[in-house]
Amino acid sequence: MTESFGSKSTADDVLSGVNLSGRRFLVTGASSGIGLETARTLAGHGASVVGTVRNLTKAELATQSVRDAAQRGGGTLQLIELDLASLKSVYSAANKLIAEDQPFDVVIANAGVMAPPLSRTADGFELQFGTNHLGHFALVNTIESLFVDDGRLVVLSSQAHRVANVDLNDINFEHQAYDPFIAYGRSKTANSLFAVAFDERHRDRGIRAASVMPGNSLTDLPRHFSAEALEGLFKTVGNARAEAGLPPAELKTIAQAAATTVWAAVVADKNEIGGRYLEDCAIAPVEDTPNPFLDGVRSYALDPGHAEQLWDKSEHLVGFK
Repeated sequence: MTESFGSKSTADDVLSGVNLSGRRFLVTGASSGIGLETARTLAGHGASVVGTVRNLTKAELATQSVRDAAQRGGGTLQLIELDLASLKSVYSAANKLIAEDQPFDVVIANAGVMAPPLSRTADGFELQFGTNHLGHFALVNTIESLFVDDGRLVVLSSQAHRVANVDLNDINFEHQAYDPFIAYGRSKTANSLFAVAFDERHRDRGIRAASVMPGNSLTDLPRHFSAEALEGLFKTVGNARAEAGLPPAELKTIAQAAATTVWAAVVADKNEIGGRYLEDCAIAPVEDTPNPFLDGVRSYALDPGHAEQLWDKSEHLVGFK
C-alpha cells in the first residue's frame, strides 16, 4: 500500500488514475447514500457495476448519476431487485446472478438499516440483524462460486459495533428489552465477524474479506431518528470523545464516507487487509476501551472463535450449509 489516503480522502481521490475496465463489482444498496456514491465512482472509472435495490422503478431515477458517470468513464450499471429483509428475495436475486454466470471481482455488502423501532423481517428475524447480517450472509454464500480467484469481499460495519457484541442466544430480542441502537451495534459486529470467517474460508483461492467503518455522514440511514434524537446522539458522541481526550468526531461528506470502501475494494493490498477492520483508508487498531465512540475496533469484532460460532448460527437460521 504505497499511496497514503485518510479521513478527508474521497472515493474519487482513491481511484485517481485507476482504470477498472474489465472488472465487475456487486454493490448492495446502490440507489442511495454511500452505496450510490460507491457505484458512481466505480462505474466512472470503467467498472461494470451490478447494483441491488429494493425498488427497481424508484432506483432507475435515483441512480442516474451512476449512469452519467458510467457514460463518461466507460463503465456500466445493471440493477437487480433485492430485499435483504426477505430470504425469498435474497435467494431469487442470487439465483438470477448465478444464471447469468458472470463472475465478480469484488462484492461490496453495503446496504443496511439503522435503529428502527422493533420490527421483523419476512422470516421473523429482528430487522437489523436479519437485514444487515443474515441477508448478506445468505446472498454472499449463495453466489460464492461467482467470486473470481483473488477476488475481494468488502462488508460495511460501523463504529457502532463498539456498542454491543453479538448475542447468539437472543438475536431476536425475545428475552430482553429491545434497544434499537444496541441491536444496530450487534448487527454491525456481526458484519465484521462475517468478514473474518469468510476470509478464513476462502483465502486458499486468494479471496480476501475485510470490514469497513465508512465514517459518519448525513445519508438517509438514520431516517428513524428524529431531528432531536440525532442532535442528542451527536452530543453524546462529542461528550464521550471529550472525556477520552479526543477531538470531536467530524461528519464526512458522502464522497469521503465511500472512500474506505473503494480503497478496500480496489487499492489496498488485499493480503494486508484480509480479515481486518478498516477505517479512514487504513487498518484500524484494536481499541478495547469500553467507550463506544472511540476510533478503532473492539477485539470481539475480530475474534475468530466467535466468528465461527456466528457462522454456524447463521447457517442454521438461513437454511444454508
